[in-house]
Amino acid sequence: MFYAKLDPYGTLECYPYTLTDLRLDNPGTSFPPDISDEVAASFGVVPVTPADQPAYDHTVDLSRTAEKKSGKWVEVWISTPATPEEIQQRTSSKASEVRAERNKRLADCDWTQLADSPLDPDGKGAWALYRETLRMVPQQPGFPWNVNWPPVPGSN
Repeated sequence: MFYAKLDPYGTLECYPYTLTDLRLDNPGTSFPPDISDEVAASFGVVPVTPADQPAYDHTVDLSRTAEKKSGKWVEVWISTPATPEEIQQRTSSKASEVRAERNKRLADCDWTQLADSPLDPDGKGAWALYRETLRMVPQQPGFPWNVNWPPVPGSN
């Protein structure tokens, strides 16, 4: 569970906040092993009702805060558009991740194309087609965010 730390006037000072943070912020205080909400409240720390994180993609920045509603503190998610630079950086990073996965999949089946491979010609051809399809992953529409990985031969 998360908590919010309030200033002496009851205004949000920090969110999210944990009971571990409370212990760290008060090293001279001996807390019981299970800090009750009443003890935490005496230090200006209140429980916050969590909210489900909304769906988002690489074009959005999500942050969260806590607000007092009907006498209780609740989590609130804030969605703002990402900058073009952030979107580009995220896309480049995702493309690198997908290419690394593609390269791993290629390396895992290198043995299928060796001259002494135990595969028959049809099997070797199926693996060659699979490998060619893997090499074409960066040309897929929607790359790198929407990738359709080809099925591994013999996995159907």
